[in-house]
Amino acid sequence: MDVARILDHPLFQRLAFERRCLGFVLATAMAVTYFAYSLTIAFRPTLLGTLIFEGSVITWGVVIGAGLLSFGFFLTAVYVLVANTRLDAISQQLQEDLK
Repeated sequence: MDVARILDHPLFQRLAFERRCLGFVLATAMAVTYFAYSLTIAFRPTLLGTLIFEGSVITWGVVIGAGLLSFGFFLTAVYVLVANTRLDAISQQLQEDLK
């Protein structure tokens, strides 16, 4: 198959653009949250060392850390959902157009 034909196809360009935008948005969201968590650890460690309630052994740092991990799984699920619906549909349409 001719690579130039694929690269110049409008559907391929749209697919590449949407995949790039999705990756950028999700990576930025994850980086910003981890960066904010890291900055909080660096500059306000007592804030994350505060117990979630009186008599507990769990701190807010642990809860927020678990939330960050959950956020990563959530972003992965968003990527899979978009890739399996929107991006796969464009890819299938592109394959049909290039036959």
